[in-house]
Amino acid sequence: MNWDNQNKDPWGGKSDAPDFDELVKKFSTILGGKKSSSGGSGGSSGGSSGGSFKLPTTRILLYALFGFLIVYASQSIYQLDASERAVILRFGKFYEEQQEGLNFRLAGIDERYIENVSLTRRYSQTNSMLTKDENIVDVTVSAQYRIANLKDFVLNVKDPELSLRQAIESALRHVVGDNSLEQTLTVGREKIAQEVQTRLQQILDIYATGLLVQQVNIEKTDPPAAVKDAFDDVVAAREDKEKLQNEAERYALTIVPEARGQAQARIRNAEGYLLEVIANAEGEVGRFTQLLEEYQKAPEVTRDRMYIDAMQKVLSSTTKIMIDIDSGNNLMLLPLDKMMDQGNKIDLNQFRLRQGDQDE
Repeated sequence: MNWDNQNKDPWGGKSDAPDFDELVKKFSTILGGKKSSSGGSGGSSGGSSGGSFKLPTTRILLYALFGFLIVYASQSIYQLDASERAVILRFGKFYEEQQEGLNFRLAGIDERYIENVSLTRRYSQTNSMLTKDENIVDVTVSAQYRIANLKDFVLNVKDPELSLRQAIESALRHVVGDNSLEQTLTVGREKIAQEVQTRLQQILDIYATGLLVQQVNIEKTDPPAAVKDAFDDVVAAREDKEKLQNEAERYALTIVPEARGQAQARIRNAEGYLLEVIANAEGEVGRFTQLLEEYQKAPEVTRDRMYIDAMQKVLSSTTKIMIDIDSGNNLMLLPLDKMMDQGNKIDLNQFRLRQGDQDE
């Protein structure tokens, strides 16, 4: 059923848009309608027969043309995500770099390269390197990178990621060659990673690869298998050394404060003794000054008093006394210790006797 003959659309309303068959007829009239109209009735009949023969062919060609346009448009129009960028080459020459959203290209003419520029990529490799002290070490290095300039990434280098791998190996050999085996295997790994990252980025910038190195890590460093056992012994000895050093430092942290405390105590004792000696000396000086004044007033009395005090002080600390007799050459010994012991016994016996009398 032809909707144009009914002058209605499928829902019963009038259609203002031109029908596709009308368009086909107009194109067919333009292509062959004039020749058919110039020939009278017979010509018109012949033209109508000729038009009836040409009309399906024209319609098929138009259908094919519209189908081709739809397919071509679907191949030419595309969309880029927020993390994607595209480089367009027209006839092999750089044309433009397209951003996110809907974009257009001439399909069959333009070459399109789409890459995710926000994706962080990772590459890891293991190589045998020669150190500064002519030792061989196996180094495993990993690099994280992303595309910073898509135009350079597509146009300047045939295989940017292959160039990255070769540049990593070159930078690593240069940096490891400037370090000793001990530095490479132990404390120098972080420094080596930083130097490799700096040198790697310089190489990539020289070749304009469009890659940005975000981080380089030295994941593992091992000696060759032939000397691994000996190296493990060296590592164990180094660990024992560090352990003993830590224990010594811990002991120092405990003994040093204690020694400092004892030193402070001795210093305070010395200061107290100093004050005591000074005070005693000042007291002796004062006492001597007073004694001098008294001596000046009565020399003989003061002299005798001083002698008696000195003898009392000396004799109070001894248990034997030697007495010189002026009339003879003999010396008399007074054993005060025995006399005192005997006196204590006599006093004890007297106490017992008195106690017995009281009991009776």
